[in-house]
Amino acid sequence: MQIDIFDSPDILAQLTARKIIDMVSRKPNALLCLAGGETPRLTYQYIVEGAKNNGIDFSLVQFVSLDEWVGIPASNKGSCYYFLHETIFEPLAIKQTNIHFFNSTAGNLSAECERINQIIQNLGGIDLMLVGIGMNGHIGFNEPGISPYLFAHVIELDIITQQVGQKYFSEITPLQKGISLGMAQFMQSGMVILLATGNKKAPIIKKALEENVSAAVPAGFIQEHTNAFVLLDSEAAGLLS
Repeated sequence: MQIDIFDSPDILAQLTARKIIDMVSRKPNALLCLAGGETPRLTYQYIVEGAKNNGIDFSLVQFVSLDEWVGIPASNKGSCYYFLHETIFEPLAIKQTNIHFFNSTAGNLSAECERINQIIQNLGGIDLMLVGIGMNGHIGFNEPGISPYLFAHVIELDIITQQVGQKYFSEITPLQKGISLGMAQFMQSGMVILLATGNKKAPIIKKALEENVSAAVPAGFIQEHTNAFVLLDSEAAGLLS
């Protein structure tokens, strides 16, 4: 695990974008798993700019879903898919056939999990996974107490996740369950990058990176990944020893 600390979220975002563009340059048909949420938004802007300015071809890149709110359709502006469609897929003209996302309104969510598991396997595994960290230490929707051996699964969302998730919606929206890749897929990814910015993430970053690894703080498993990068701004790193 490598920890890098940057003076500003802007510099952090530029470096993160460069890592992802470098991956695509080395492997044009890479399988990427990108998180939604506000933390990586600036990174995605720099990816789009960098790809267009430097002629980096994303046409063969495959994308797989990290997580989604159960019962929230892709067309909802609060969905993870909608965010990535706006920030990455549409600006880079990614073909729909290269986008493999959870259908969180499917009648059989267990079958949906198996479908995504099989797609990842068929594509040779995730080359790069970019994640944030929840206020409770979750990765994707792998909430505290989750088994580190799970693949894609449906989970009851922690109350903190339910409350924080409301910021993505224009009105109060029930968010009881999520569908998510598992920690097994996180640990098997060729490269993982964890981003965190702002003072509010400092306490959970300290727990994840400096306490013993346990399911109580799922993000802490990044300590055991063989090719992991934790990229922080100075505020998120403020409590580290």
